[in-house]
Amino acid sequence: MMLKFKYFILLFFIAGCFAACKKDEAFEAYDPAPQFMADTAAIRTFIRTNNIPNVVKDPSGLFYQIIQPGAGSINYTANTQITADYEGKLLNGVVFDSSKGTPITFSLGRVITGWQIGIQKIQKGGKIRLIIPSLYGYGNVAQGASIPANSILDFNITLTEVQ
Repeated sequence: MMLKFKYFILLFFIAGCFAACKKDEAFEAYDPAPQFMADTAAIRTFIRTNNIPNVVKDPSGLFYQIIQPGAGSINYTANTQITADYEGKLLNGVVFDSSKGTPITFSLGRVITGWQIGIQKIQKGGKIRLIIPSLYGYGNVAQGASIPANSILDFNITLTEVQ
């Protein structure tokens, strides 16, 4: 009887191990295409509602407004060091990040994809507004309490230095 109990306990723990290894089906089932389409529609509505002029949709799906192109001829790579003064908001106007007037230096390859696409459209001294679909921001992963999952990001960026 004791031997059967030990086998039962062993079988129970083995089953537990297999259950713990089960993949997260909700995560695997995520399809970004419908969210991207919803983001695009929301961005178009946001632009129209707020009368934002001269907004261009990049072939990637990123929306941008070049306020000032800047000057120079930098060919950007992932290792390019950029120094930027910026403010990031959600479409409801809530500011979630800002350099607060003190430019911050980043390696272009270490910022969100929306910045990697958009920054290359200006040069040193340039100013750009990026309206970034969630796919090119943080996707379906919330960033603390300030950026919910599937958030469209609205950045105003001044590129103060490029190296």
